[in-house]
Amino acid sequence: MEPLETPFWRKGLLVAGIDEAGRGAWAGPIVVGAVILPPGRYPFRDSKLLSPRERERLAEEVRRVALASALGVAEVAEVDRLGPLRATLLAAQRALALLHPPPEALVTDYLQVATASPLLAPPKADQHSPSVAAASILAKVHRDGLMVELDALYPGYGFARHKGYGTPEHQEALARLGPSSVHRRRYAPVAQAALRFPEGP
Repeated sequence: MEPLETPFWRKGLLVAGIDEAGRGAWAGPIVVGAVILPPGRYPFRDSKLLSPRERERLAEEVRRVALASALGVAEVAEVDRLGPLRATLLAAQRALALLHPPPEALVTDYLQVATASPLLAPPKADQHSPSVAAASILAKVHRDGLMVELDALYPGYGFARHKGYGTPEHQEALARLGPSSVHRRRYAPVAQAALRFPEGP
């Protein structure tokens, strides 16, 4: 199967793949990666299917071969104010604004980014687009690093292990400690825990 970018590449267009990390997490920012690759075949896959070591190695390869790459971040307060989808779109626009040269077409993983350029946004694009997979890898590696840093600032929650997602360990920590300032109050499990800790952890 040809990469999703192929019709754009045949026209000589610069194609940016876009993907996010952290949209479903209970804590921490949403990070969006944007990557422009030259036409070709690449070993990049959806970051969720890779081990941390594989992601780190492939992130280096993405940065080596990409014509341009960038990251956009939506902070916790923005996720709470805008909701996860609009915050993801905001982070995507921030990433796109940092791409030089700018893209002439976009491929995303079911994310309807506002753009005047041609846009492909099918589901599971990270499985059929090396540019989207590359963006997924960069976003995941960067966000995981941020969550390790937050683990040191907010010990006890296990951020370095579960990266802010809703694991049993995270649920137990919320029940024991209450939400931290990097938890998303919009999300129901966090909001419920906050009711038991009205003064904060």
